[in-house]
Amino acid sequence: MVKTAGVCPPAATVGQRTNAAFTGTSVRSGTATMAVVKTGGQTEFAAIAAAIAHVAPETEFARGIRRFGYLMTKIMLVIVILVFFANLLLHRPAVDSLLFSLALAVGLTPELLPAIISVTLARGARTMAANGVIVRRLEAIENLGSMDILCTDKTGTLTEGVIHLDACLDVAGAEAQEVRLWALLNATLQTGMANPLDEAIAAGKRPEDDLAGYIKADEIPYDFIRKRLSVVVRRPGEAEDLVICKGAVQTVVAACSSVMEAGATVPLDEVQAARIDETVRAWSGKGYRVLGLAVQRFARKDAYRAEDEAGLAFAGFLLFLDPPKAGMAETLKAIAVRGIRVKVITGDNRHVAAHLAEIVGLPHRRILTGEEVHSLTKEALVRRVTQNDIFAEIDPNQKERIIAALRGHGHVVGYLGDGINDAPALHEADVGISVDGAVDVAREAADMILLQRDLGVLLRGVNDGRRTFANTMKYISITTSANFGNMVSMAFASLALPFLPLLAPQILLNNFLSDVPSLAIATDNVDADQVRTPRRWDIAFVRRFMVTFGLISSLFDFVTFAFLLFVARATAELFQTGWFVESLITQLAIVLVVRTRVSFWRSRPSKLLSGLTLVIGLLALAIPYLPGVGWFGFVALPSPVLGGLVTITFAYLAASETAKHWFFAHERHHGNAKRSL
Repeated sequence: MVKTAGVCPPAATVGQRTNAAFTGTSVRSGTATMAVVKTGGQTEFAAIAAAIAHVAPETEFARGIRRFGYLMTKIMLVIVILVFFANLLLHRPAVDSLLFSLALAVGLTPELLPAIISVTLARGARTMAANGVIVRRLEAIENLGSMDILCTDKTGTLTEGVIHLDACLDVAGAEAQEVRLWALLNATLQTGMANPLDEAIAAGKRPEDDLAGYIKADEIPYDFIRKRLSVVVRRPGEAEDLVICKGAVQTVVAACSSVMEAGATVPLDEVQAARIDETVRAWSGKGYRVLGLAVQRFARKDAYRAEDEAGLAFAGFLLFLDPPKAGMAETLKAIAVRGIRVKVITGDNRHVAAHLAEIVGLPHRRILTGEEVHSLTKEALVRRVTQNDIFAEIDPNQKERIIAALRGHGHVVGYLGDGINDAPALHEADVGISVDGAVDVAREAADMILLQRDLGVLLRGVNDGRRTFANTMKYISITTSANFGNMVSMAFASLALPFLPLLAPQILLNNFLSDVPSLAIATDNVDADQVRTPRRWDIAFVRRFMVTFGLISSLFDFVTFAFLLFVARATAELFQTGWFVESLITQLAIVLVVRTRVSFWRSRPSKLLSGLTLVIGLLALAIPYLPGVGWFGFVALPSPVLGGLVTITFAYLAASETAKHWFFAHERHHGNAKRSL
């Protein structure tokens, strides 16, 4: 960035403070005398470091886990207290009642949840690594699947990141070979600091551009006050030197007294200056960066100085463009189809940002500038932030404010950045995304790293994140509903039966065996509809699912109780054994039913999930006949009793399949009604 002496407005943002040099920057060229006004922790560099040193804000996934924990705690406290005191009122032994109540609470808990989440996330991380996304923090996978807004810079992400010389035009806007030749001479013969604009000019050299007949006579180097660079060239046998001046259009025009127009030179008056200014604004609005070029012939002399940049003839314009990446429009459409809005946060000019957004198919009419952001309070920014699609002329601290405001609206926000200035925003986002080759501080602040700077790679990561999230929610929904149903059944049965419906060791064994197939949830196939839209924690949905399918489970548990008591005339041991087998089989089988929202025979589970479910199911049927099971209080089941339990299980699965279609149809209607409000 160009730095010059002067006074900036008090409200100037960091990017607008052209009279200040900041800690951590480097000087490429020029000289200056500076006064140190802030050091150490008061510098802007320290502010960035402090922003990423504080505790990271709670992400959407972490918030969902916490709220789920609260839900389970409330239910467990109610069950323990009610069942314990109810049993005491029935004059049951206090110790047995307490152990039974605690076993119910433990049985309700999805105690394998930490292991399931770890296994699911680890598998997701491995899959994403194969697709070019390195995960640094595992929970970011779930957040990526929940992300509904992606904020990104434009340079290098939406664009190629390489500036191209797009055109060399005369004052009338026509292609001019002479202007191209003069620009090439200026860019290739200058010896000042390297810059991408000169590199772009040199890269645009064509076979017909003949520079061999020119010799460099002198150079008036670029400085940040003049904002222009002049190279003096001569040809053998000619008595005059040619001064070629290139730089910011306004400063080049300031050194001119005439304009080259239609092969003639005409005086530069106010009308001509206004026309040039209007032309530059029009091209800037189309996304171009514009430089001016002027020339003049002087009698040969040994040395030239800045004072010689006077009375030049304005020759034309150099137009530069950083084009969008190939296929970017299609990639952004695919991201939009996944329910993700892309917002551009850039330090570039608003006209350039709007033009690029228009080309790649992003909304581009609502723009919020850094100056406007600076004037808004936190509350006002939260109200405005979702109304804008482009944030232009933004400084580093404002990026963090924008991300925080979007999160304050309840959005799950991802941020893609690779510079030091991006670190606070990466830290603030639900999922911070950087790229291989980014600066160290950006990689440290990021949750995941893209091996290629390509939104297509990120899109594949989003799909992987949604599959991981879907499998995690499968376990939670299935386990809580099955456990809730069984615990409700046992709680009521303990009050009605003269004995405990299951002993504490039997409850814990049932819970352990039913969780074994869940370890394979991470490998399960996910239906296509589960990756079409962002997936988020919905505690209300989990509660409705748990109650609906838990009560269906309890209903068939009561049918089982009636069968064992009134048909099989079961003793306490036979009752406990029969219900243990039926409860375990139904918990295993229900996984295959409610793991998908379509009919279970149309959605195949993974081989590992199917295999473990089958093995544990066969073990459940065999447990009453195994040696040593008397320690758990089990007895062998007569064949008619076993046949009756299997029949009840099939009826339960049929009822659950029917209820599933009703439940999800009701959920869709409920969701559509909420969105229409």
